[in-house]
Amino acid sequence: MGSIQDTVQGVELTQGSQDGSEQGGGARDSAVNVGQTERWGSALVGGGLAIYGLTRRTWSGAVLALVGGSLIYRGSTGRCYMYDALNVNTAEPNENPLVTVPAGRGTKVERSVTVNRSPEELYRFWREFENLPRFMNHLESVKQKGGGRSHWVAKAPAGKTVEWDAEIYNEKENELIAWRSLEGADVDNAGSVRFEPTADGRATVVRVTLKYDPPGGALGSLVAKLFGEEPSQQIEEDLLRFKEVMEGQGAGRPGQPLERSTGAGR
Repeated sequence: MGSIQDTVQGVELTQGSQDGSEQGGGARDSAVNVGQTERWGSALVGGGLAIYGLTRRTWSGAVLALVGGSLIYRGSTGRCYMYDALNVNTAEPNENPLVTVPAGRGTKVERSVTVNRSPEELYRFWREFENLPRFMNHLESVKQKGGGRSHWVAKAPAGKTVEWDAEIYNEKENELIAWRSLEGADVDNAGSVRFEPTADGRATVVRVTLKYDPPGGALGSLVAKLFGEEPSQQIEEDLLRFKEVMEGQGAGRPGQPLERSTGAGR
């Protein structure tokens, strides 16, 4: 297995230098700064939001319809003015097959919680991925497929679901699990969880790092926030529930699910 430093670099998913990514792009239309897959996602999500918003006949519905219209424009033209302002261009090909979310794209989230259990116990529980929906409200299910691969089904805004296959690409027993989504994922993502004993050895700091690229890119992240499904809120609550499950009713009873809460951040 690689070092923890290698893993951190893998989770952050940096991809080459900016100069390298810009080379060879002269043949492309400089006005197009949104990749083809992202354009399709923007158009599909935008169309759904526009229709949903128009049927609401409320101010919030009007806002959603406007956001949907922006996503449709983004998908049809391949132009994102927000990307212009941020100097981001996702229209260039990603030539590194090991990178799930290229540099300059996606959103990174880091959260941690201290749990009064040993790293060994927490690692074993987390490594059985089927346990994750017990405390991660946004997950419908996780099924291990063997060979370090698994299939994930998660809740999405407006009552939808998204799915992806993932693989463990770095692991250190009782210390680290790092994973990334595979090609064809509805939401490109990668992350890691580390289990670090406290100085007195009586507890463990569980530290989660996640990087994800939601459907529709940066605007898709804004849409998720409007629906109250923003991942940083989700992960913060999930970790508090993980602490509860390991210190309270769920610890030692893997077959018993923890009652789910109805929202995030509460």
